[in-house]
Amino acid sequence: MKTRLEMENDYLEVEKLVRDSFWNVYRPGAYEHFIVHNLRNDESFVSKLAYVIEDDGKIVASINYSKGKISYENDIVPALILGPIAVDRNCQNHGLGSQLIDYTLEIVQKDNVPFVLVVGDENYYSRFGFVSASEYGLYLDGTDLDEENPFFMIRVFDEGKLKNEMGIFQNPDVFDVDETELDEFDRQFEYKEKLVLDTQLKEL
Repeated sequence: MKTRLEMENDYLEVEKLVRDSFWNVYRPGAYEHFIVHNLRNDESFVSKLAYVIEDDGKIVASINYSKGKISYENDIVPALILGPIAVDRNCQNHGLGSQLIDYTLEIVQKDNVPFVLVVGDENYYSRFGFVSASEYGLYLDGTDLDEENPFFMIRVFDEGKLKNEMGIFQNPDVFDVDETELDEFDRQFEYKEKLVLDTQLKEL
């Protein structure tokens, strides 16, 4: 297997991979592939961290990073966030996601990026040194500030670069998906049935 930067001629294959790996996992259908598609033309996209794993000419895993922002009382600072990350369903539980995360976090650290944020399974991301962002006074926009949100996590490389005050993180605008545009975009892919499953995230 080969780990390499994503190239332009990989785009459609990566989008299909992301769509298939997220389909019906967190919600009926998926929109992560549309986010990946839109990210590449957005100023928040960090192309130098868009890596894939290729196995015998087929892309079986991909990872993306982008820059959101943290709003403090008197300041707004950029912040790097990991995701979406996708692994072919036939290749999951073989360490490919871990390989991409470790590989890119090493690059991030060498580039002197002070911290990385992620929204995801705390049991999974804790193995890479991520902890609840609330430990550093950081909260995800739209969540309850009076409660810890363990799924919003941070990996800190330089604590001296973090402010000692509460901050609210906002994803790039490209993460706000228009359902009509998503449906139109999805027409280029093979039809897949949207299912409501007990394991999906519940609407509040």
